[in-house]
Amino acid sequence: MKTTIRWTAGMQFEGTGEAGATITMDATPEHGGGGSGPSPMETVLLALGGCTGMDVVSILTKMRAPLVGLEIRVAADRAEDHPRVFTRIALEYVFFGPGLRPEQVTRAVELSQTRYCSVSAMLGRITEFTYAWRIEEARPEA
Repeated sequence: MKTTIRWTAGMQFEGTGEAGATITMDATPEHGGGGSGPSPMETVLLALGGCTGMDVVSILTKMRAPLVGLEIRVAADRAEDHPRVFTRIALEYVFFGPGLRPEQVTRAVELSQTRYCSVSAMLGRITEFTYAWRIEEARPEA
């Protein structure tokens, strides 16, 4: 696996993956950036949510579970001193779908967290890591 990260302006960087997809990272204005993209540390949390989300959707699809939506909310605390590493990460999975069974959701989340999600496995070795889930019948209106 290889990526390329290019400085574009100010504190903004563009990252490109092997397949050519890109992501813009930027610092917030108080740190000299324009806020045009997530910060590198936010990108780590996005990677965590994306990794486990892909696992969970794949597992539930194989179970033929009636999943119509999934939100993964990630909250993290950071050390006060540099390097400002994560000291705690909490994931909340919110599943949407009429007829989703708790045992399906439990199994999918546990498999992702204990077996498949590489990002969870890495971060779980260095910080306090928790997760919880809940099922809602329908997705709230946007």
